[in-house]
Amino acid sequence: MKKTFVLSHPKIKLPRLVEAIKFEVKKYLRRERKKSLPEGADYWDFDCRFGADKDSAQVIHLGSINKHIDEAEKNELASFYLEILAKPGVKKLTE
Repeated sequence: MKKTFVLSHPKIKLPRLVEAIKFEVKKYLRRERKKSLPEGADYWDFDCRFGADKDSAQVIHLGSINKHIDEAEKNELASFYLEILAKPGVKKLTE
């Protein structure tokens, strides 16, 4: 998912719009995790980037996406860019 979300809509209020964006992100993650894993992979890992636009996007952790969306709402950004790319992950064994 590489998408620029707009935080304004003529009919939808901002809190409801933010909820819809968070739900869309969760739905995308659920859909990606359901895909079959390639051979040798244990789970789906995600590379995430967030920023005011595509050029200024910084690498973030998957678990902090909602926090960054809330900060964008609090800072009254007109829009923000979110990139989530799925990649196969392998668990590392520690002994």
